[in-house]
Amino acid sequence: MATLILNSSPSLISLKHRDIVKAAINIPQRVGRIQIPGLRTGGAFPEQMEKPMQINTAVVKNEISDPTVVAKLYVIMEAVADRVEMHRNVGQQRDNWNSLLLTSINSMTLAAAAMAGIAAAAGSSGAALKISSTVLYVAATGMLSVMNKIQPSQLAEEQRNGARLFKQLQNQIQTVISVGNPTAADVKEMMERVLALDKAFPLPLLGAMLEKFPAAVEPAVSWPERRRRQARGSAGGYNGWSGKLEKEMREVIRVVRAKDKQDYLRLGEKALKLNKILAVSGPVLSGLAALGSAVAGDDCGWGSAVAVVGGAVASVVNAVEHGGQVGMVFEMYRSNAGFFEMMEESIESNLKEGDLERRENGEVFEMKVALQLGRSLSQLRDLAAADGGDEFASKLF
Repeated sequence: MATLILNSSPSLISLKHRDIVKAAINIPQRVGRIQIPGLRTGGAFPEQMEKPMQINTAVVKNEISDPTVVAKLYVIMEAVADRVEMHRNVGQQRDNWNSLLLTSINSMTLAAAAMAGIAAAAGSSGAALKISSTVLYVAATGMLSVMNKIQPSQLAEEQRNGARLFKQLQNQIQTVISVGNPTAADVKEMMERVLALDKAFPLPLLGAMLEKFPAAVEPAVSWPERRRRQARGSAGGYNGWSGKLEKEMREVIRVVRAKDKQDYLRLGEKALKLNKILAVSGPVLSGLAALGSAVAGDDCGWGSAVAVVGGAVASVVNAVEHGGQVGMVFEMYRSNAGFFEMMEESIESNLKEGDLERRENGEVFEMKVALQLGRSLSQLRDLAAADGGDEFASKLF
Protein backbone atom coordinates (compact mmCIF):
# COMPACT_ATOMS: atom_id res chain seq x y z
CA MET A 1 0.00 0.00 0.00
CA ALA A 2 1.08 3.55 -0.59
CA THR A 3 -0.02 7.03 0.51
CA LEU A 4 -0.40 9.79 -2.04
CA ILE A 5 0.43 13.29 -0.79
CA LEU A 6 -0.33 16.35 -2.92
CA ASN A 7 1.02 19.76 -1.97
CA SER A 8 -0.77 22.90 -3.01
CA SER A 9 -0.48 26.48 -1.88
CA PRO A 10 -3.81 26.82 0.06
CA SER A 11 -3.96 23.48 1.71
CA LEU A 12 -2.50 20.00 2.00
CA ILE A 13 -4.56 17.22 0.62
CA SER A 14 -3.81 13.96 2.23
CA LEU A 15 -5.14 10.56 1.56
CA LYS A 16 -4.92 8.79 4.86
CA HIS A 17 -4.85 5.12 5.55
CA ARG A 18 -8.61 4.77 5.49
CA ASP A 19 -8.80 6.60 2.13
CA ILE A 20 -6.33 4.34 0.33
CA VAL A 21 -7.75 2.84 -2.77
CA LYS A 22 -6.91 -0.79 -3.13
CA ALA A 23 -6.76 -2.39 -6.55
CA ALA A 24 -6.30 -5.99 -7.47
CA ILE A 25 -5.56 -7.66 -10.76
CA ASN A 26 -7.38 -10.88 -11.26
CA ILE A 27 -5.26 -13.48 -13.11
CA PRO A 28 -6.84 -16.71 -14.24
CA GLN A 29 -5.61 -19.83 -12.54
CA ARG A 30 -4.74 -21.60 -15.79
CA VAL A 31 -3.02 -19.91 -18.69
CA GLY A 32 -3.08 -21.51 -22.06
CA ARG A 33 -0.14 -21.70 -24.34
CA ILE A 34 0.86 -18.38 -25.78
CA GLN A 35 1.15 -18.55 -29.51
CA ILE A 36 4.15 -16.56 -30.78
CA PRO A 37 4.88 -16.59 -34.49
CA GLY A 38 8.16 -18.14 -35.39
CA LEU A 39 8.41 -20.42 -32.31
CA ARG A 40 7.58 -24.09 -32.31
CA THR A 41 5.21 -25.17 -29.58
CA GLY A 42 5.62 -28.86 -30.07
CA GLY A 43 8.54 -31.24 -30.06
CA ALA A 44 11.40 -31.08 -27.58
CA PHE A 45 11.14 -27.39 -26.67
CA PRO A 46 8.11 -27.74 -24.23
CA GLU A 47 9.64 -30.81 -22.64
CA GLN A 48 12.86 -28.92 -21.97
CA MET A 49 10.90 -26.11 -20.36
CA GLU A 50 9.06 -28.48 -18.07
CA LYS A 51 12.13 -30.45 -16.99
CA PRO A 52 14.65 -28.96 -14.54
CA MET A 53 17.78 -27.46 -16.07
CA GLN A 54 20.63 -29.94 -16.39
CA ILE A 55 24.21 -28.63 -16.24
CA ASN A 56 26.96 -30.44 -18.08
CA THR A 57 29.47 -30.84 -15.28
CA ALA A 58 32.20 -31.91 -17.70
CA VAL A 59 32.02 -28.57 -19.54
CA VAL A 60 31.93 -26.55 -16.31
CA LYS A 61 34.89 -28.45 -14.96
CA ASN A 62 36.83 -27.74 -18.15
CA GLU A 63 36.19 -24.01 -17.83
CA ILE A 64 37.56 -23.85 -14.28
CA SER A 65 41.33 -23.38 -14.15
CA ASP A 66 43.40 -25.85 -12.20
CA PRO A 67 44.66 -23.94 -9.10
CA THR A 68 47.98 -25.82 -9.18
CA VAL A 69 48.61 -24.85 -12.81
CA VAL A 70 47.79 -21.21 -12.09
CA ALA A 71 50.07 -21.25 -9.04
CA LYS A 72 52.93 -22.63 -11.15
CA LEU A 73 52.42 -19.94 -13.77
CA TYR A 74 52.56 -17.27 -11.06
CA VAL A 75 55.82 -18.78 -9.76
CA ILE A 76 57.29 -18.64 -13.27
CA MET A 77 56.06 -15.07 -13.73
CA GLU A 78 57.74 -13.98 -10.48
CA ALA A 79 61.03 -15.54 -11.63
CA VAL A 80 60.68 -13.82 -15.01
CA ALA A 81 60.06 -10.43 -13.34
CA ASP A 82 63.24 -10.96 -11.31
CA ARG A 83 65.14 -11.81 -14.50
CA VAL A 84 63.97 -8.55 -16.07
CA GLU A 85 65.37 -6.53 -13.18
CA MET A 86 68.64 -8.50 -13.16
CA HIS A 87 69.24 -7.99 -16.88
CA ARG A 88 68.49 -4.28 -16.60
CA ASN A 89 70.94 -3.84 -13.73
CA VAL A 90 73.69 -5.90 -15.34
CA GLY A 91 73.18 -4.16 -18.67
CA GLN A 92 73.56 -0.75 -17.04
CA GLN A 93 76.69 -1.96 -15.25
CA ARG A 94 78.29 -3.20 -18.48
CA ASP A 95 77.39 -0.01 -20.30
CA ASN A 96 79.24 1.85 -17.55
CA TRP A 97 82.19 -0.50 -18.07
CA ASN A 98 82.37 0.52 -21.71
CA SER A 99 82.36 4.25 -20.94
CA LEU A 100 84.77 4.11 -17.99
CA LEU A 101 87.26 1.72 -19.57
CA LEU A 102 87.34 3.65 -22.84
CA THR A 103 87.93 6.94 -21.00
CA SER A 104 90.62 5.46 -18.77
CA ILE A 105 92.52 3.64 -21.53
CA ASN A 106 92.51 6.61 -23.90
CA SER A 107 93.61 8.93 -21.09
CA MET A 108 96.51 6.60 -20.23
CA THR A 109 97.45 6.25 -23.91
CA LEU A 110 97.46 9.98 -24.60
CA ALA A 111 99.34 10.71 -21.37
CA ALA A 112 101.98 8.14 -22.33
CA ALA A 113 102.31 9.66 -25.81
CA ALA A 114 102.76 13.15 -24.29
CA MET A 115 105.40 11.83 -21.86
CA ALA A 116 107.26 10.12 -24.69
CA GLY A 117 107.34 13.37 -26.67
CA ILE A 118 108.53 15.41 -23.69
CA ALA A 119 111.17 12.79 -22.82
CA ALA A 120 112.51 12.94 -26.38
CA ALA A 121 112.82 16.73 -26.16
CA ALA A 122 114.43 16.63 -22.72
CA GLY A 123 117.15 14.21 -23.77
CA SER A 124 119.02 12.36 -21.03
CA SER A 125 117.15 14.24 -18.29
CA GLY A 126 113.84 12.74 -19.40
CA ALA A 127 114.57 9.15 -18.34
CA ALA A 128 111.83 9.19 -15.70
CA LEU A 129 109.29 10.38 -18.24
CA LYS A 130 110.38 7.65 -20.65
CA ILE A 131 109.94 4.95 -18.00
CA SER A 132 106.53 6.35 -16.98
CA SER A 133 105.44 6.41 -20.62
CA THR A 134 106.46 2.78 -21.09
CA VAL A 135 104.59 1.68 -17.94
CA LEU A 136 101.43 3.51 -19.01
CA TYR A 137 101.59 1.99 -22.48
CA VAL A 138 102.00 -1.53 -21.11
CA ALA A 139 99.09 -1.07 -18.68
CA ALA A 140 96.88 0.42 -21.40
CA THR A 141 97.73 -2.47 -23.76
CA GLY A 142 96.77 -5.06 -21.14
CA MET A 143 93.50 -3.34 -20.23
CA LEU A 144 92.63 -2.83 -23.89
CA SER A 145 93.22 -6.52 -24.66
CA VAL A 146 90.77 -7.51 -21.92
CA MET A 147 88.25 -4.92 -23.04
CA ASN A 148 88.44 -6.09 -26.65
CA LYS A 149 87.95 -9.67 -25.51
CA ILE A 150 84.75 -9.09 -23.51
CA GLN A 151 83.32 -6.25 -25.66
CA PRO A 152 81.34 -4.36 -22.95
CA SER A 153 79.11 -2.57 -25.48
CA GLN A 154 78.06 -5.92 -26.96
CA LEU A 155 77.46 -7.33 -23.46
CA ALA A 156 75.23 -4.35 -22.65
CA GLU A 157 73.21 -4.90 -25.83
CA GLU A 158 72.75 -8.58 -24.94
CA GLN A 159 71.34 -7.64 -21.54
CA ARG A 160 69.03 -5.04 -23.06
CA ASN A 161 67.66 -7.67 -25.43
CA GLY A 162 67.33 -10.13 -22.55
CA ALA A 163 65.38 -7.64 -20.44
CA ARG A 164 63.05 -6.86 -23.35
CA LEU A 165 62.34 -10.51 -24.18
CA PHE A 166 61.84 -11.49 -20.54
CA LYS A 167 59.40 -8.58 -20.18
CA GLN A 168 57.58 -9.83 -23.28
CA LEU A 169 57.40 -13.32 -21.77
CA GLN A 170 56.03 -11.88 -18.53
CA ASN A 171 53.22 -10.17 -20.44
CA GLN A 172 52.43 -13.39 -22.31
CA ILE A 173 52.14 -15.34 -19.05
CA GLN A 174 49.77 -12.69 -17.70
CA THR A 175 47.69 -13.03 -20.86
CA VAL A 176 47.50 -16.83 -20.49
CA ILE A 177 46.29 -16.46 -16.90
CA SER A 178 43.81 -13.71 -17.80
CA VAL A 179 42.28 -15.61 -20.70
CA GLY A 180 41.68 -18.54 -18.36
CA ASN A 181 41.86 -22.31 -18.37
CA PRO A 182 45.68 -22.69 -18.57
CA THR A 183 47.00 -26.22 -18.85
CA ALA A 184 50.11 -28.15 -17.83
CA ALA A 185 51.33 -27.73 -21.42
CA ASP A 186 51.37 -23.95 -20.88
CA VAL A 187 53.50 -24.39 -17.77
CA LYS A 188 55.96 -26.61 -19.64
CA GLU A 189 56.16 -24.19 -22.55
CA MET A 190 56.85 -21.19 -20.30
CA MET A 191 59.53 -23.09 -18.38
CA GLU A 192 61.27 -24.02 -21.62
CA ARG A 193 61.14 -20.43 -22.83
CA VAL A 194 62.69 -19.15 -19.60
CA LEU A 195 65.54 -21.63 -19.88
CA ALA A 196 66.05 -20.80 -23.57
CA LEU A 197 66.35 -17.10 -22.75
CA ASP A 198 68.78 -17.85 -19.91
CA LYS A 199 70.96 -19.72 -22.38
CA ALA A 200 70.70 -17.06 -25.08
CA PHE A 201 71.52 -14.15 -22.72
CA PRO A 202 73.81 -15.42 -19.95
CA LEU A 203 74.48 -13.16 -16.99
CA PRO A 204 77.95 -14.43 -15.92
CA LEU A 205 81.11 -13.80 -17.92
CA LEU A 206 83.42 -16.69 -17.01
CA GLY A 207 82.48 -19.93 -18.70
CA ALA A 208 79.14 -18.71 -20.05
CA MET A 209 79.89 -15.60 -22.14
CA LEU A 210 78.81 -15.77 -25.77
CA GLU A 211 81.51 -15.83 -28.42
CA LYS A 212 82.20 -12.23 -29.41
CA PHE A 213 84.09 -13.06 -32.64
CA PRO A 214 82.36 -16.12 -34.14
CA ALA A 215 83.65 -17.73 -37.31
CA ALA A 216 80.28 -17.20 -39.03
CA VAL A 217 77.35 -14.93 -38.30
CA GLU A 218 74.27 -16.86 -37.22
CA PRO A 219 70.87 -15.47 -36.15
CA ALA A 220 70.52 -15.17 -32.38
CA VAL A 221 68.28 -18.01 -31.14
CA SER A 222 66.35 -17.24 -27.94
CA TRP A 223 63.41 -19.65 -28.15
CA PRO A 224 62.99 -23.40 -27.54
CA GLU A 225 62.28 -25.97 -30.19
CA ARG A 226 58.70 -25.69 -31.33
CA ARG A 227 56.54 -28.73 -30.66
CA ARG A 228 53.13 -29.88 -31.79
CA ARG A 229 50.43 -27.83 -30.11
CA GLN A 230 47.88 -29.44 -27.85
CA ALA A 231 44.26 -29.13 -28.86
CA ARG A 232 42.56 -26.28 -27.01
CA GLY A 233 39.02 -27.55 -27.47
CA SER A 234 37.94 -24.77 -29.81
CA ALA A 235 34.79 -24.94 -31.84
CA GLY A 236 34.77 -26.73 -35.15
CA GLY A 237 35.50 -24.94 -38.37
CA TYR A 238 38.50 -23.48 -40.14
CA ASN A 239 39.81 -21.60 -37.05
CA GLY A 240 40.16 -18.37 -39.03
CA TRP A 241 42.32 -19.96 -41.75
CA SER A 242 41.71 -20.00 -45.48
CA GLY A 243 43.63 -20.82 -48.63
CA LYS A 244 44.17 -17.12 -49.27
CA LEU A 245 45.63 -16.58 -45.79
CA GLU A 246 47.98 -19.56 -46.17
CA LYS A 247 49.22 -18.20 -49.49
CA GLU A 248 49.72 -14.79 -47.86
CA MET A 249 51.79 -16.29 -45.02
CA ARG A 250 53.95 -18.28 -47.43
CA GLU A 251 54.73 -15.11 -49.36
CA VAL A 252 55.62 -13.32 -46.11
CA ILE A 253 58.05 -16.17 -45.29
CA ARG A 254 59.64 -15.87 -48.72
CA VAL A 255 60.20 -12.12 -48.40
CA VAL A 256 61.48 -12.36 -44.81
CA ARG A 257 63.91 -15.16 -45.69
CA ALA A 258 65.20 -13.67 -48.95
CA LYS A 259 65.41 -10.01 -48.00
CA ASP A 260 65.14 -9.01 -44.33
CA LYS A 261 67.06 -11.85 -42.68
CA GLN A 262 69.75 -12.00 -45.35
CA ASP A 263 70.22 -8.23 -45.23
CA TYR A 264 70.86 -8.23 -41.48
CA LEU A 265 73.19 -11.23 -41.75
CA ARG A 266 75.15 -9.37 -44.43
CA LEU A 267 75.37 -6.24 -42.28
CA GLY A 268 76.34 -8.38 -39.29
CA GLU A 269 79.25 -9.88 -41.24
CA LYS A 270 80.54 -6.41 -42.14
CA ALA A 271 80.26 -5.23 -38.53
CA LEU A 272 82.04 -8.38 -37.32
CA LYS A 273 84.95 -7.92 -39.78
CA LEU A 274 85.34 -4.28 -38.78
CA ASN A 275 85.26 -5.17 -35.10
CA LYS A 276 87.91 -7.86 -35.56
CA ILE A 277 90.24 -5.43 -37.35
CA LEU A 278 89.80 -2.75 -34.69
CA ALA A 279 90.12 -5.22 -31.81
CA VAL A 280 93.52 -6.41 -33.12
CA SER A 281 94.78 -2.99 -34.24
CA GLY A 282 94.33 -1.21 -30.92
CA PRO A 283 96.53 -3.46 -28.72
CA VAL A 284 99.11 -3.84 -31.54
CA LEU A 285 99.49 -0.08 -31.88
CA SER A 286 99.70 0.57 -28.16
CA GLY A 287 102.18 -2.32 -27.81
CA LEU A 288 104.40 -0.86 -30.55
CA ALA A 289 104.17 2.50 -28.83
CA ALA A 290 105.30 0.90 -25.55
CA LEU A 291 108.27 -0.72 -27.34
CA GLY A 292 109.19 2.57 -29.03
CA SER A 293 109.02 4.40 -25.72
CA ALA A 294 111.26 1.81 -24.07
CA VAL A 295 114.02 2.05 -26.73
CA ALA A 296 113.74 5.79 -27.33
CA GLY A 297 116.99 7.69 -26.83
CA ASP A 298 119.87 9.43 -28.55
CA ASP A 299 120.89 6.23 -30.37
CA CYS A 300 117.32 5.42 -31.47
CA GLY A 301 115.55 8.52 -32.64
CA TRP A 302 112.76 6.61 -34.36
CA GLY A 303 111.62 5.13 -31.01
CA SER A 304 110.18 8.42 -29.83
CA ALA A 305 108.30 8.89 -33.11
CA VAL A 306 106.81 5.40 -32.85
CA ALA A 307 105.83 6.03 -29.23
CA VAL A 308 104.06 9.30 -29.96
CA VAL A 309 102.42 8.40 -33.29
CA GLY A 310 101.47 4.86 -32.16
CA GLY A 311 99.78 6.19 -29.03
CA ALA A 312 97.81 8.80 -30.96
CA VAL A 313 96.60 6.31 -33.58
CA ALA A 314 95.74 3.73 -30.90
CA SER A 315 93.51 6.30 -29.18
CA VAL A 316 91.67 6.94 -32.43
CA VAL A 317 91.15 3.21 -33.04
CA ASN A 318 89.81 2.72 -29.49
CA ALA A 319 87.43 5.65 -29.87
CA VAL A 320 86.04 4.22 -33.11
CA GLU A 321 85.67 0.67 -31.74
CA HIS A 322 84.30 1.30 -28.29
CA GLY A 323 83.02 4.87 -28.62
CA GLY A 324 81.19 3.82 -31.78
CA GLN A 325 80.14 0.58 -30.03
CA VAL A 326 80.84 -1.60 -33.05
CA GLY A 327 80.28 -4.71 -30.92
CA MET A 328 76.83 -3.46 -29.97
CA VAL A 329 76.02 -2.84 -33.65
CA PHE A 330 77.04 -6.40 -34.51
CA GLU A 331 74.86 -7.82 -31.73
CA MET A 332 71.93 -5.67 -32.87
CA TYR A 333 72.19 -7.00 -36.43
CA ARG A 334 72.50 -10.57 -35.16
CA SER A 335 69.45 -10.15 -32.90
CA ASN A 336 67.40 -8.67 -35.73
CA ALA A 337 68.27 -11.64 -37.92
CA GLY A 338 67.18 -13.89 -35.03
CA PHE A 339 63.86 -12.05 -34.82
CA PHE A 340 63.12 -12.81 -38.47
CA GLU A 341 64.27 -16.40 -37.97
CA MET A 342 61.79 -16.77 -35.12
CA MET A 343 58.98 -15.24 -37.19
CA GLU A 344 59.78 -17.56 -40.09
CA GLU A 345 59.74 -20.60 -37.84
CA SER A 346 56.49 -19.51 -36.18
CA ILE A 347 54.69 -19.16 -39.52
CA GLU A 348 56.07 -22.45 -40.83
CA SER A 349 55.02 -24.35 -37.71
CA ASN A 350 51.44 -23.16 -38.20
CA LEU A 351 51.36 -23.97 -41.90
CA LYS A 352 52.85 -27.44 -41.38
CA GLU A 353 50.15 -28.29 -38.81
CA GLY A 354 47.52 -30.24 -40.75
CA ASP A 355 44.86 -30.03 -38.04
CA LEU A 356 43.48 -26.50 -38.33
CA GLU A 357 42.16 -26.58 -34.77
CA ARG A 358 45.70 -27.02 -33.45
CA ARG A 359 46.91 -23.86 -35.19
CA GLU A 360 46.74 -20.40 -33.73
CA ASN A 361 43.59 -18.60 -34.78
CA GLY A 362 44.19 -17.39 -38.32
CA GLU A 363 42.78 -13.88 -37.91
CA VAL A 364 44.68 -13.28 -34.67
CA PHE A 365 47.88 -14.71 -36.14
CA GLU A 366 47.63 -12.48 -39.22
CA MET A 367 47.24 -9.43 -36.99
CA LYS A 368 50.24 -10.49 -34.86
CA VAL A 369 52.45 -10.90 -37.93
CA ALA A 370 51.35 -7.51 -39.28
CA LEU A 371 52.16 -5.77 -35.99
CA GLN A 372 55.54 -7.48 -35.72
CA LEU A 373 56.42 -6.17 -39.18
CA GLY A 374 55.06 -2.69 -38.45
CA ARG A 375 52.32 -2.99 -41.06
CA SER A 376 48.56 -2.75 -41.18
CA LEU A 377 46.53 -5.73 -42.37
CA SER A 378 46.01 -4.13 -45.78
CA GLN A 379 49.75 -3.42 -46.12
CA LEU A 380 50.55 -7.03 -45.20
CA ARG A 381 48.16 -8.27 -47.90
CA ASP A 382 49.68 -5.84 -50.40
CA LEU A 383 53.13 -7.27 -49.57
CA ALA A 384 51.87 -10.77 -50.30
CA ALA A 385 50.22 -9.60 -53.51
CA ALA A 386 53.41 -7.89 -54.75
CA ASP A 387 54.92 -11.33 -55.54
CA GLY A 388 58.59 -10.62 -56.14
CA GLY A 389 58.79 -6.87 -55.55
CA ASP A 390 61.83 -5.15 -54.08
CA GLU A 391 60.10 -4.17 -50.84
CA PHE A 392 61.35 -5.51 -47.51
CA ALA A 393 58.85 -7.15 -45.18
CA SER A 394 59.59 -5.10 -42.06
CA LYS A 395 58.87 -1.40 -41.73
CA LEU A 396 60.20 -1.20 -38.16
CA PHE A 397 63.95 -1.60 -38.70
